[in-house]
Amino acid sequence: MHDAVPNLTTAQTAPLLRFESLLLARAPDIEAWFRRQWLKTAPPFYGSVDLRNAGFKLAPVDTNLFPAGFNNLNPAFEALCVQAMQAALDRVMPSACGVLLVPENHTRNQFYLENVAVQQDLLQKAGYKVRIGSLRPELHAPEVLKLPSGRELLQEPIVRDGDKVGVDGFEPCVILLNNDLSAGRPAILENLAQPVTPPLGVGWSTRLKSHHFGLYREVAREFGALLEIDPWLVEPSFRNCGQINFKTREGEDCLAGNVELLLEEIRDKYEEYGVKDEPFVIVKADAGTYGMGVMTVKSPDEIRNLNRDARKKMASSKEGKEVTGAIIQEGVYTFERWGEEQATAEPVVYMIDHFVVGGFYRVHGGRSNQENLNAPGSSFKPLAFAEPCSHPDCTKAPDAQPNRFYAYGVVARLALLAAAREIALANAQEPQTARSAVAA
Repeated sequence: MHDAVPNLTTAQTAPLLRFESLLLARAPDIEAWFRRQWLKTAPPFYGSVDLRNAGFKLAPVDTNLFPAGFNNLNPAFEALCVQAMQAALDRVMPSACGVLLVPENHTRNQFYLENVAVQQDLLQKAGYKVRIGSLRPELHAPEVLKLPSGRELLQEPIVRDGDKVGVDGFEPCVILLNNDLSAGRPAILENLAQPVTPPLGVGWSTRLKSHHFGLYREVAREFGALLEIDPWLVEPSFRNCGQINFKTREGEDCLAGNVELLLEEIRDKYEEYGVKDEPFVIVKADAGTYGMGVMTVKSPDEIRNLNRDARKKMASSKEGKEVTGAIIQEGVYTFERWGEEQATAEPVVYMIDHFVVGGFYRVHGGRSNQENLNAPGSSFKPLAFAEPCSHPDCTKAPDAQPNRFYAYGVVARLALLAAAREIALANAQEPQTARSAVAA
């Protein structure tokens, strides 16, 4: 018995149906195009992509290279996840037999820890020895954490010996990061002989959303040329301000000016496509995650009139990192609603290597369809896959379950391709001494 699928509550369904029909008709061409892309640029080890379905466009709004939330995926696709893990590790190191999984430092988030436990289980079922190595500076001895699911998680302090790391009695072949490095690149993981994946260079201490979406813009244009469509249908327009301090109001004019320009750009597109909804933009930290430092803006005056509390909220992100740059991203409505309460919903698609392995709907009853849903109070509903969303069913309507999910999988993989190019550039910038051990 599969979970319900959200209702698409918009009058703007015709453009989406046309787009989904085009994807179905061109699926062989699309899949061949993706295969060529992965031959040119290796996919990330894994990733998750937040999508927004506005009916008149379907676009990614965030791409995470250190995805949490594996505990929210449909267990029916465990076998697919295991197979994809094997493919991903074969790409990193075909001879690998042991993996050190490095999680985030926080230990109070039980949901996150369940995600770590699921990842460990998937890796073990893929045929690897797996230990969990912690970067927490206060951890000096093994620690067993009991989780609500009944699982137990053993975290051990990472130790370094020369150019290799491990935990007591275990020297891994591969270091797998599930820590987004918001606090910086850990010295203990620098210049290792073992491959580190994803590489340190794409942690949030150096990664910028504006860089990712700049690369995504290129991918969207290439995909648009393939299908002869306007790339805007799968791309959120954006602008960025490189220097900003919300507390001191430094860079405020840059931010307000870019908000105004982007709103004008969106209005022109809405007029071109006959969209009657009000344009909006999302202002968020250019580096960082966890939905911190995010606000919805409909006028440049809202930037100029931010009160002290709002500026304080925008000034810091995860790990207390100060926000010094902002991305102004086209706001993409979500017209998907979940359940009797008609809670706002958005799909999040998970990939391992180049395989779509599942996903979930992020649902929030207290947020509007113009707001960030990655916030306290959100819940997660596994995507109701009848089949993996890499397999469309051309005998069914474009908005039937496997076909809508196929559309989600296509757009999510476009974002994954942009991330692959991002990683390739980061790898090229690593010092020569470390480059041989850097993994995708």
